[in-house]
Amino acid sequence: MAVANAEKSRPLRADARRNRDRLLSVALESFTREGPDVPLESIAREAGVGIGTLYRHFPTRETLVLAIYHREVEDLCEAAPRLLGELAPDQALRRWMDQLARLAMTKHGLGGALRDAATSESERSVDTYGRLVGAVSTLLDACVAAGTARSDLDPEDVLLSMGGLFMLRDKDGWQDQARRMSGLLMDGLRAGAPNPPATDSTRVSGGQRAAR
Repeated sequence: MAVANAEKSRPLRADARRNRDRLLSVALESFTREGPDVPLESIAREAGVGIGTLYRHFPTRETLVLAIYHREVEDLCEAAPRLLGELAPDQALRRWMDQLARLAMTKHGLGGALRDAATSESERSVDTYGRLVGAVSTLLDACVAAGTARSDLDPEDVLLSMGGLFMLRDKDGWQDQARRMSGLLMDGLRAGAPNPPATDSTRVSGGQRAAR
């Protein structure tokens, strides 16, 4: 892990950055297509680099798998403000859910390799979850301001409700099923939708969001 940590501490040269990005893209395709045990040599060969280059960036299979997943999560988190700059808030939220469904398919493709690699990543997993909650909060705040979402929504509740997308099976038609699931969730978030019975905690959290 020392090599990976050193890589994070200094910027990569342009050619090294291209090699790293290419390796991540090829590895994701390979894991999805062939499963988590695909030989690393074949990934390096398809990426057009030597196996030594792969190991310089990713000393172990686990570091490669985690790098793929964290890149996908980072892209998803960064998509929230970008989508709000391009689309109406409710459309941006719906598009973000589509990207979350693709992340779910990525997680399926990495399969057991991701589960094994993530056992020592509990601290970073907490940070990743927090960033996803933050992205949802950004989108919800914009929807509330535009009058297209209820003001009593808690971003963590909404993210957990989206968790059903991770139950999707990687089979023909999963995109259509994901769209139907997202549509159901959007109906529940929309301004004017019936509110659930209030509890003491939801009164507090809802009041805090409405007061923002």
